[in-house]
Amino acid sequence: QVQLVESGGGLVQAGDSLRLSCTLSGRTSSRYFLGWFRHAPGKEHEFVAAIPWSASSRLYADSVKGRFTISKDNAQNTYLQMNALKPEDTAVYYCAAATGWAGSVYERYDYWGQGTQVTVSS
Repeated sequence: QVQLVESGGGLVQAGDSLRLSCTLSGRTSSRYFLGWFRHAPGKEHEFVAAIPWSASSRLYADSVKGRFTISKDNAQNTYLQMNALKPEDTAVYYCAAATGWAGSVYERYDYWGQGTQVTVSS
């Protein structure tokens, strides 16, 4: 069994920074493709960022490019550094893992965390 747990969310002001963490446990011997998605009330879930096991590339949504940075460690935990936060970044943020190449495709991810709330005030 694979489990993902997010942490680091909170309430911040516009322009502030926040760092989200996602801890992976269970079948850590597998090589996972890792990603972050977010979901705001009344809106469809949205891709944020992703990174392959090798960390050879990184993928970002246009709305966060230049402000957010995804990274990972050797234990396959993943992190999302969020800078210059905007009120429109307010959402529940979820980390996810896939056994294959998932990219930005929601349906290709196999495991999901419980989410962490990020609220950005103006």
